[in-house]
Amino acid sequence: MDGNIPSPEVFTHVRVIIGIILGLSISRLLTGVARIIQHPLRKNIYPIHLGWVFFTFLTVVHFWWFEFYLHQTLVWKFEAYLFVIFYASLHFLACGMLFPDSMDGYSGYENYFMSRRAWFFGLLMAIFLVDFADTAMKGREHFHSLGPVYPLRNLFLISVCGAAAYLREQRMQWLFLSLALVCQLVFILIQFDTI
Repeated sequence: MDGNIPSPEVFTHVRVIIGIILGLSISRLLTGVARIIQHPLRKNIYPIHLGWVFFTFLTVVHFWWFEFYLHQTLVWKFEAYLFVIFYASLHFLACGMLFPDSMDGYSGYENYFMSRRAWFFGLLMAIFLVDFADTAMKGREHFHSLGPVYPLRNLFLISVCGAAAYLREQRMQWLFLSLALVCQLVFILIQFDTI
């Protein structure tokens, strides 16, 4: 088949691989939360960690929601396909950083999260940076339809994540979590409540 012939089945094919990667991401988060519920005393719960679990869950679900706009891409090239897989994979890696395979060597989720926060927040920063390219891929009209709120939101979240990766102090971590959650929720409700 000629790669330049538009075909609606191509988007279905792309959507399946996105669904697999994001399904694994959500599975990782839900399994981690289920383990905490099953053994709350053994896991040394850390509320800031759980807040970022919720933020990441919301980000993954939002990604799955807004990637529907890729259906407007009529001609798919391998580079675009690879890019979308890479973007979805960043979400999986962020989810994986929240719930490791083993807690050996860590006294609990606070100790683990704080020791791995640079990786976690670095992945979130990458997600919001890559999002610019993903939105541009959906077309200039789509990019502009989001208005100036869109780039400001991404830059704000990149800044919050950068600060959270750097600063360890608990009050600041609560502040960063609160700012990120409010920003993400408001943006989703304003821009993406309907497809």
